[in-house]
Amino acid sequence: AKPAGNFKVCVCGGAGGIGQPLSLLMGMDPNVKELCIFDLNVAMVAPQGVATDLSHLERKCEVKGYSMEVGKNPIDHLEECLTGCHLVLVPAGVPRKPGMTRDDLFKTNAGIAKGIVEACAKFCPDAVLGMIVNPVNSVVPAMAELYKKKGLDPMKIVGITTLDIVRANKFVGEITNKNPNFINVPVIGGHAGTTIIPLFSQDKVAKTIPADQIPDLDKHVQNAGTDVVEAKGGKGSATLSMAYAGARFGKSVLAGLAGRRRVECAYCMSDVTDLPYFAQKVVFGPGGITKVLPLGELSDHEKTRLEEAKVQLKGEIETGLEYAKGENLA
Repeated sequence: AKPAGNFKVCVCGGAGGIGQPLSLLMGMDPNVKELCIFDLNVAMVAPQGVATDLSHLERKCEVKGYSMEVGKNPIDHLEECLTGCHLVLVPAGVPRKPGMTRDDLFKTNAGIAKGIVEACAKFCPDAVLGMIVNPVNSVVPAMAELYKKKGLDPMKIVGITTLDIVRANKFVGEITNKNPNFINVPVIGGHAGTTIIPLFSQDKVAKTIPADQIPDLDKHVQNAGTDVVEAKGGKGSATLSMAYAGARFGKSVLAGLAGRRRVECAYCMSDVTDLPYFAQKVVFGPGGITKVLPLGELSDHEKTRLEEAKVQLKGEIETGLEYAKGENLA
């Protein structure tokens, strides 16, 4: 067995609804030696407080908190926080509020993401950046193109779509009465609405589900986020399940960096379809993504869904590419 890694991880937005449980779960990972919690001074609780709280866990990792005033620029404040980071998880940005269009959301969150990505480009250019900033379908292409312009590796910018896979596995487990730990449904496409395409035909348990139940199950995975928002009565969205999924992604990245090959679905620069960005299975190894895997065999239902999804995804990618044209990293 290979020895555990000694990696430095930063959670940007680490004092928020996703950030706190995500930081807790990453602090439990035996590969993590140092955990940095970064957030703004207007966060629900000071990041230094979250760090002190997490510093009492029975784990080897040291935890530090870093705070920044709203309106300041991360590149001027995050040198100590980001230097030497191997993995930066970014559950930053504002959630979508009622009446907000995806474009409004993108403009706000792309600016927030850019500030963090710019600081990473300067202080930890080799780190893997796991993006949980919505809309992921547009934010990831925007940030990856900015990395490319700066002469850095755009494959370091990775959209975390793991929650779609987690939900697909769980829902299949509920229908079939099987343990979701032994179910692995790849989910391809993107990370919003109809761009989320679970490939039920590629899992041995899921493919036993009668074909006439698949479209509803498909919809259930696509709309699961809305189900949580409604169940929370508009007072929040999926934070705990997102943190669980983000940590599953983070653990796989770190295992890969430690020399243990891991396969996860993720949204990144890709040439497996005719779109420049896509979510599909990727291999994590030393340095991050070492390979983007082909989609494999699709059922007729999945093929139809893929063609429909591409139309929406294409537009959302364009939004990101357009943004990147007019911006540069410092």
